[in-house]
Amino acid sequence: MTPQELENLAHLRRARDLIDRDYAKPLDVPTMAAKALMSPAHFARQFRAAYGETPYNHLMTRRIERAMTLLREGASVTDACMAVGCTSLGSFSSRFTEIVGESPTAYRRREHSALKAMPACVVKTQTRPRRKASSRIEEAAA
Repeated sequence: MTPQELENLAHLRRARDLIDRDYAKPLDVPTMAAKALMSPAHFARQFRAAYGETPYNHLMTRRIERAMTLLREGASVTDACMAVGCTSLGSFSSRFTEIVGESPTAYRRREHSALKAMPACVVKTQTRPRRKASSRIEEAAA
C-alpha cells in the first residue's frame, strides 16, 4: 500500500467516524466528502472501495442500527425514525424492512428479552445490520 493510499484511508476513516458520531444530524455526501478532503464523486468511489458500501448506505445502516435499539427499548416507530435523523417515516420503514428483513412495527412487537441478558457489546455485534458486500478491508483480513 502506497503512502498516498494510507493517507486516503485515514481521511476515509475520519469521514466514517463523522457518520458514526453524527448519524442523527442531516448529513449529505458533500459534507462527508469535505471531512475526507475529497470531491464528492471521488469520496463516494473511494469509500465504496474501502468499506464495500456507499457512504449513504453506511449512514442508513447506522441509523437503522440505532433505531433497532430504540425500538427494543419501547420507543414508537415515529419517535425512533425522528431520533435517528430520518425525516420521512415511509422511507425509514422501507429502508428498515430492506436492511432488517421485517418492518419496524413487527421488530418492535417481537420478543427481545434474550438480548437483555447479554452484555451490551455482545448485543451490539449480534444485532448489527449486515449488508452482503465485499470490501478491500475484508479482503485484506482474509
